[in-house]
Amino acid sequence: MEYFMEAMRRYADFNGRSRRKAYWMFILFNIIFSFVTGVFDELTDTIIISTVYSLAVLIPQLSAGARRLHDTNRSGWWQLLWLVPIVGWIVLIIFLAQDSQEGENDHGANPKEVALESATV
Repeated sequence: MEYFMEAMRRYADFNGRSRRKAYWMFILFNIIFSFVTGVFDELTDTIIISTVYSLAVLIPQLSAGARRLHDTNRSGWWQLLWLVPIVGWIVLIIFLAQDSQEGENDHGANPKEVALESATV
């Protein structure tokens, strides 16, 4: 839940890098909450709750994806591959699942290395 809340706090921050675990935990909780809102909408015979939730997490999801792509030294604009059915989705999932680029890149310091340094101090 910590990763989900962190992504929501940084909802408009498209700069920097985000670890693979942080991104995929955000996606996991997003799927769970989407399922729950969908079930609630089915029970109440509306689509209001799931629609409001989907709109509320749209920008945080884009910013988390951009930070994750930055961690692999790619531009956040690669997320436009979501618009290309099947092939684009597969390529983007591979990009999002790749390990962090070692060391510092154009988007900042490696969050894994920063976490390791702060843990040893």
